[in-house]
Amino acid sequence: MERTNEAVKDLLQSEALNREVIVKGWVRTRRGKKSVNFIALNDGSTIHNIQIVVEVDQFDEDLLKSVTTGAAIGVRGTLVASQGKGQHVEIQASEITLYGEANPNEYPLQKKGHSLEFLREIAHLRFRTNTFGAVTRLRHAMSFAIHKYFNDHRFYYLHTPIITGSDAEGAGEMFRVTTLNMENPPGRQNGGIDFSQDFFGKETNLTVSGQLEAELGAMALSKVYTFGPTFRAENSNTPRHLAEFWMVEPEMAFYDNDDNMDLAEDFTQYLVGYALENCYDDLEFLNNMYDNQLLDRLRFVVDNTYERITYTRAVEILEGADQKWEFPVEWGVDLQAEHEKYLVEQYFKKPVIVVDYPREIKAFYMKQNEDGQTVRAMDVLFPKIGEVIGGSQREEVYSKLNQRIEELGIPKEQLWWYLETRKYGTAPHSGFGLGFERLMLFISGLSNIRDVIPFPRTPNNAEF
Repeated sequence: MERTNEAVKDLLQSEALNREVIVKGWVRTRRGKKSVNFIALNDGSTIHNIQIVVEVDQFDEDLLKSVTTGAAIGVRGTLVASQGKGQHVEIQASEITLYGEANPNEYPLQKKGHSLEFLREIAHLRFRTNTFGAVTRLRHAMSFAIHKYFNDHRFYYLHTPIITGSDAEGAGEMFRVTTLNMENPPGRQNGGIDFSQDFFGKETNLTVSGQLEAELGAMALSKVYTFGPTFRAENSNTPRHLAEFWMVEPEMAFYDNDDNMDLAEDFTQYLVGYALENCYDDLEFLNNMYDNQLLDRLRFVVDNTYERITYTRAVEILEGADQKWEFPVEWGVDLQAEHEKYLVEQYFKKPVIVVDYPREIKAFYMKQNEDGQTVRAMDVLFPKIGEVIGGSQREEVYSKLNQRIEELGIPKEQLWWYLETRKYGTAPHSGFGLGFERLMLFISGLSNIRDVIPFPRTPNNAEF
């Protein structure tokens, strides 16, 4: 069979009928009577299958017996108007090529309706289901939309390092990168490890963020963004945590925090709008299968201007709410998901941006306000998931940044290069981080973060 073939998605939308076509893909089902069989074929280009009509007496009996769920086949035939309901076209088969069998006694995806928990156990095959086909296409579309948005807005894509000697957030355990023999590392007899003998001559880890390096780029190119994998070694098995995840982090010179919020609002509305416009079939499937409020929530983001309030005002609202909180609210503590969702879903009934958080609960690099108590941080809150973006105006004044690093006891030898950017041509600048998998949870309507990344890395799980 010729190499050239048309995608199922294109064939289903084609108006050019009564012509010979070739299509290749995987069998979802085969049904029918002795004289006619109907094969549902999918190649991953769409949530929908194309129907192949097979006149049984025109094909080898043993061949058709091998066309079972999961088998890979190629079909040559005539694209015609469908005689049945539910599809615009179908293919009258004239030739079938079997590329790979799937033994029906062993293939684990014989039935529909497998649980997401079961599918995580066979992650090497779950792409073949409707759910993970839809999620994967959505993930591709969102990745493309991110690059398109920033390119159209004259940002430069900066590749920041995966191996780093600093912890951008001070946010917890990091994965160490080493070539030393850790059973008997140099320096152990002195109570420590001599990392000067390691590959990089110092202690290094997998990055938790590309932000600090992106700031360096912004100080020359004005607007840059990173989009890559980040890592945290938290021993957490919750539906919201991964050890390896992707972050989108723009950094902009000459942006204050108001500019930062404007960008975050426009950016997130663009992404959600792009999904609605370009991935509607997949979204409709997920809406019908998993979350019948998904499409309404997506439109909720696109159709509303985001409310902007201070952290202090948010705490006042929450303290006055007729609501029992699992986590008590008071000024100085970080907002929890239950608080964030209340502000969005019940109080304002629109996405919310909270600004001016207490300095003691935020990172060292955030711009300090004149009150001495708060920093110019901003979090974007969405329905169902709470925080989807965290960002801030960065502290550009050398003396203030240096003092904050000293207050927190952060080793300056790790950040000397970061401090130097405040000595040579410093400028006001801002940025934010968007957790890509958090975005995918919102876009897909799924509830477990392991179901929106192709190969989840979690404690005791690095199988695939």
